[in-house]
Amino acid sequence: MSTIANNLKYLRKKKKLTQQQFADEMGIKRASVGAYEESRADPKYELLKKIADFYELTMDELANETINDKWKPTPRGNAANVRVLSITVDGDDRENIQLVPVKASAGYLNGYSDPEYVAELPRFSLPMFRQGTYRAFEIKGDSMLPLQPGSVVIAEYLENWNEIKPGQTYVVISRNDGVVYKRIAFKYKEEKGLKLVSDNKTYEPYWVPAADILEIWRAKAYISTQLPEPNPEPTMETLTTMMAQMQKTISNVVDKRDS
Repeated sequence: MSTIANNLKYLRKKKKLTQQQFADEMGIKRASVGAYEESRADPKYELLKKIADFYELTMDELANETINDKWKPTPRGNAANVRVLSITVDGDDRENIQLVPVKASAGYLNGYSDPEYVAELPRFSLPMFRQGTYRAFEIKGDSMLPLQPGSVVIAEYLENWNEIKPGQTYVVISRNDGVVYKRIAFKYKEEKGLKLVSDNKTYEPYWVPAADILEIWRAKAYISTQLPEPNPEPTMETLTTMMAQMQKTISNVVDKRDS
């Protein structure tokens, strides 16, 4: 039997539900429950998501981990943020990639978990991103140069914030800062949150409190209408900026040595 079939049977019995009772909870036929538990069929994505939510599990845990009396769930980053993600699917039951343009960023803070709002966002698909939940975010400002303003970052939904890898780039959605694309300096710390770092070193790193974070998406690719240019000759302005950054770095080193 498959992992998911064993998990479905174990979880149903643990909740002391009959196949009919579980079918009623899910809004499906009892025969379908039997087929899923005996590996004669697999639940479609939307049903699998509904089952995972019913048992307070992630999709990955339900589909890939062996759940039994010895099993323990992976700690979540912030329990208050564990929820069902709003998505849309195409005619083949595959998830769309929803696009959040800059002009929609403010509205996204209120509508990110609203299925009707998400359904109104532009959508597209890419053949290399078929497995998983992806969203595309148009970025603004020059804090992540050389990635240009107006670029679209395609990112994968990160449900477990403890899986954050320091030094990699993420799209972080927070109440105060909205939609930002940054590198994350350290692993997630529930008592402190996240330290975000810009690739453009003229911008200072800063912390986002855990309570302010709404969603985290792991950057996977980007789309840009601006093709790379040859490296320009340094100007007086860029040299001045580089010197100021070097002086700041040296000062920090000296301060740490003397402290």
